[in-house]
Amino acid sequence: MIVATTTVPAVMLTAAGTIIAVMLVTWIVSVIVHDASIVDPVWPLGFVAIAWVIRAIVHGNPTLQWLIVGMVTIWGLRLSIHLAWRKRHQPEDFRYQAMRRHWGPHFWIISLATVFGLQGTLMWVVSLPVQLGQVHPSASVGVLAVAGTVLWAAGFGFETIGDAQLTRFKADPANAGRVMDQGLWRYTRHPNYFGDACVWWGVALVAVETGIGAVGLIGAAVMTVLLRRVSGVVLLERSLIKRRPGYTDYIARTSPFLPRPPKRN
Repeated sequence: MIVATTTVPAVMLTAAGTIIAVMLVTWIVSVIVHDASIVDPVWPLGFVAIAWVIRAIVHGNPTLQWLIVGMVTIWGLRLSIHLAWRKRHQPEDFRYQAMRRHWGPHFWIISLATVFGLQGTLMWVVSLPVQLGQVHPSASVGVLAVAGTVLWAAGFGFETIGDAQLTRFKADPANAGRVMDQGLWRYTRHPNYFGDACVWWGVALVAVETGIGAVGLIGAAVMTVLLRRVSGVVLLERSLIKRRPGYTDYIARTSPFLPRPPKRN
């Protein structure tokens, strides 16, 4: 029997336990299939699992809870399906291949901490608004929740459209080796990352309605830093500069993150 709770420590510990279970199972599968990059499509599903588990055990404002669960579930399922479809028939991501070469035969056990443990820890921090936005039954749906929902919708649309445009571009053989600078990609080099950041700031704003949910702003900030400065823009562009002739010119005229009109030559 599930016992409802509003205790913040219990909620945070439950989220941690959910993440450990998700990441441990994913790690075991990765060892079997010899591919650590399966963690990428599982990453958004981890947030979906957290949202639903917390919804099941927390006695909060049902409207706020279902709003947060719905936002995270729609975002997570869409992104997971997109990443899984993109990965089909593809070898292990080059980042994990490099780690595998570095650690050699010990990578399988080292990856438990360096890949799955690290991503699980980040998932726990980023999911703070999902956790804390569901506590306190006295919380109300106010202006911040409305603003957060609008921001989430804008970000989700930006991310979805950007991914669809890039998928169509890559599917055309005539674009092989070319730089994608059409549609939303004309205004930002990473519309999918920008949309992703907006999604999490939207969820965080909704979470603020509970008071303690303001701590969840840390999660949105961490996600933005990851996308802009760590595993997103910076890491991807190192590879693109080497693989895509003309990408340096694209960098010179196009915003790296926030959408704006391209610079004139």
